[in-house]
Amino acid sequence: MSASMQAEATRPGAIEAMARAARVASRTLAQSPTAIRDKALWAAASALRETRTDLLDANAKDLEAFTGTPAFRDRLTLTPERIEAMAAGLEDMADLPDPVGRILADWSRPNGLKIRRVATPVGVLGVIYESRPNVGADAAGLCIKSGNAVILRGGSESFHSARAIHAAMAAGLRAAGLPEEAVQIAPGTDRRYVAEMLAAAGLIDLIIPRGGRSLVERVQNEARVPVLAHAEGLCHTYIHAAADPKMARSIIANAKMRRPGICGATETLLIDAAIAPSLLPLIVEDLKELGCDFRADDRARAIVPDLKPATPQDFATEWLDATLSVATVDGVDSALEHIARYGSGHTEAIITSDETVATRFLNGTDSAVVMWNASTQFCDGGEFGFGAEIGIATGRIHARGPVGLEQLTTFRYEVLGSGQIRP
Repeated sequence: MSASMQAEATRPGAIEAMARAARVASRTLAQSPTAIRDKALWAAASALRETRTDLLDANAKDLEAFTGTPAFRDRLTLTPERIEAMAAGLEDMADLPDPVGRILADWSRPNGLKIRRVATPVGVLGVIYESRPNVGADAAGLCIKSGNAVILRGGSESFHSARAIHAAMAAGLRAAGLPEEAVQIAPGTDRRYVAEMLAAAGLIDLIIPRGGRSLVERVQNEARVPVLAHAEGLCHTYIHAAADPKMARSIIANAKMRRPGICGATETLLIDAAIAPSLLPLIVEDLKELGCDFRADDRARAIVPDLKPATPQDFATEWLDATLSVATVDGVDSALEHIARYGSGHTEAIITSDETVATRFLNGTDSAVVMWNASTQFCDGGEFGFGAEIGIATGRIHARGPVGLEQLTTFRYEVLGSGQIRP
């Protein structure tokens, strides 16, 4: 951020000034060659590696002040491996095809006009996120590659980490000769910066919230800017009667406990009554060894009596922690009914060797992502081959599932004539 921008940031209306600068920068970024935007990403990846010690020191300050749950602490924590993953993710984005300028469709009219639909950047994005500082690197990288300027506002708990990551992204832009205003970060933790972003109609083109239910609801309720949001990550894994038991145990352990604080973690296990007596005790034993707690319905507790009883509210809860809700169901339609009642439209998975049942499940839920014989934690832009993601969209307009480069573009129509006039 320039000295004049820093001075402006200390006064009310800082976001407006940043957004106006971002609008100018976005035009330069959108018209820049692919190679220049890729150079910025490679340089930013190098900067992350070169400043690893500074990043870890900044993160230590955030961790020292943090008082939340172990799962949320894990979301906040940076390690050398996670910093390397951020850097590698930027390099993966650089290697992907340029989403800008793609011809999405073309056709000719009887009068000789040639019409084509061409992918273009959205413009200026505002990304509001909590806890996970790596979101800043992912969001900035995706925006640079897709030709969008972005204003970041990280959570107060990750303030020092987010600013250190932003410094690396700014270094990448400088190295490529691109304006630093293409990636900016709110200058403080004051909640008014969120309010200013939500009110910046005409200056910010799209707001993307990345966080818990309260954040997403606030953004949706208050925003005067279009919002690309996801509901809670209330993900389900359904173990069908024809599931391979070994596979089922492996998948559910990963889906729940690999990183229980992410939105793709399974929050509810649905298990067929036909196999529950033999398989559920083994699953419970597996997960207890990993530190998992449970909330179970009456039929599950009849099989494993020491499980805590579940309330309807438990099945509607995104735990984001080492807690799993368990419900016993009578076949695929019963599982789909449970998901329709309690699900958030994020990610659902079925484990079965029966292709007909799997097809019924895949077609029977309208969630953004549906999986067969795989962990729900694969709902991730990097795992989808997008390089990274800026969030998971669960709505039905513009984008669904992991939001990567292609989803950060809109389009224009180009009409090519040879002197035609309309009669």
